[in-house]
Amino acid sequence: MKKYVAAIDQGTTSTRFMIFDHSGNVIAVSQKEHRQIYPKPGWVEHDPLEIWERTQEVMSGALEKVGSDQLTVVSEIAAIGVTNQRETTVVWDRNTGQPIYNAIVWQDTRTDAICSELAKNGGQDRFREKTGLPLATYFSGPKIKWILDHVNGARAKAEKGEALFGNIDSWLIWNLTGEHVTDVTNASRTMLMNLRTLDWDDEILGLLDIPRAMLPQIKSSSEVYGYVGAGSPRPNWGEVLSPLQGIPVSGDLGDQQAALFGQTCYSTGEAKNTYGTGCFMLMNTGKNPVPSKAGLLTTLAYKIGEQRAVYALEGSVAIAGALIQWLRDNLGLIQSSAEVEALASSVEDNGGIYIVPAFSGLYAPYWKSDARGVIAGLTRYVNKGHIARAALEATAYQTCEILHAMEKDSGVKLTSLKVDGGMVFDELLMQFQSDILDVPVVRPKVAETTALGAAYAAGLAVGFWNDYDELCANWGRDKEWIPKMSSTLREGLYSGWKKAVTRTFDWAE
Repeated sequence: MKKYVAAIDQGTTSTRFMIFDHSGNVIAVSQKEHRQIYPKPGWVEHDPLEIWERTQEVMSGALEKVGSDQLTVVSEIAAIGVTNQRETTVVWDRNTGQPIYNAIVWQDTRTDAICSELAKNGGQDRFREKTGLPLATYFSGPKIKWILDHVNGARAKAEKGEALFGNIDSWLIWNLTGEHVTDVTNASRTMLMNLRTLDWDDEILGLLDIPRAMLPQIKSSSEVYGYVGAGSPRPNWGEVLSPLQGIPVSGDLGDQQAALFGQTCYSTGEAKNTYGTGCFMLMNTGKNPVPSKAGLLTTLAYKIGEQRAVYALEGSVAIAGALIQWLRDNLGLIQSSAEVEALASSVEDNGGIYIVPAFSGLYAPYWKSDARGVIAGLTRYVNKGHIARAALEATAYQTCEILHAMEKDSGVKLTSLKVDGGMVFDELLMQFQSDILDVPVVRPKVAETTALGAAYAAGLAVGFWNDYDELCANWGRDKEWIPKMSSTLREGLYSGWKKAVTRTFDWAE
């Protein structure tokens, strides 16, 4: 039995490579950021080649951190999993491996006109019964159509089978192994996959005028897709990855589903919330899709090998950690994201202000792509500490809205919330989250469960772990926050938030 499993965690702002042992402990990690490209208001892009370069660099970097034992560690890696920012869309040339346009990021709103046109016949929920998703700029399908319609020569290549589409998982697996595949969780975020057949839907493909030949083969979340370097389309991928040649790539999950899997939410009704660039709550709903009437998404949770697929309800918040980055990069209120907690703690409350960060519109439960952000309740009394505190609280309020919708759809009242992601080390935020939800908030020992979930899926595929019981045994509680706020204060604060949200609608009108 080999000792380790590794995972590529390719996120919205950075890429990581992590190596785990059988108990889920982190052996080595390397992380690098990549550029955020904003060509026009509402447009967000990444350079796919830069992401591929960063992926190679962090794989090499993690191996360097194990020092003189590098060759021994590599020889003991049983498999590699991949997890990724979902919906971010890449189209590339099958022959050259060159992207024909930058990756269009999930936050991008340029496809609003495409979605509005599709909604003229059947409304925003036109495809919801089949896909579990509303018509929204968030998803990959309209992004593919935009590239085919606006990039010179793209459609001709696609119709000849010379252009390939993938979310970032497909892009990385293709570069690593030469295989053009995706898994059910990523496919369920394209607005092109039928939730019940787990296959691309020909009717929707026809309506969006997307050739089926450019789409990856849909696989389970845990099986061997290929081997590093075997059939790689890049003969010069070279020395950086050569020590890993021949290792199976055998796990693939969209980042939020990977976090659900890493949090061991394997029973119906279990839920987690991930605090990253955005904020995403998922609840396991079992082996049948649950339609949402409260503005949530019905999506795939995971599919392990030949087992039946498991579904989830999801609430998506576009801007969470990205709001803290905005305070740093655009306003200069802080020098690093880590400083926000101290600044927010310099005041006793939010000074009466609310920040609704609808930079990319509002996602669940509103789905208003034309909404825009506001700071409501400003007075001369407000200082930068209040702004920092309101920025943290915005994440908690948005999560609260998702939780209420999830309880309404599922009929299950959560008794606690498992949390993960970079923001869960902010004590002020986590206590306020518990207070405003009125439920305990629990952080696991391994807070970066996204990479761990991808590692778990990869390890299950090759027998490194045998079953869910082994994975559950790895989960451990690091810290728990208990609600302390009075119901009167909670209700008053939340009422203020709901009022502030309506101000974003006024802007759109």
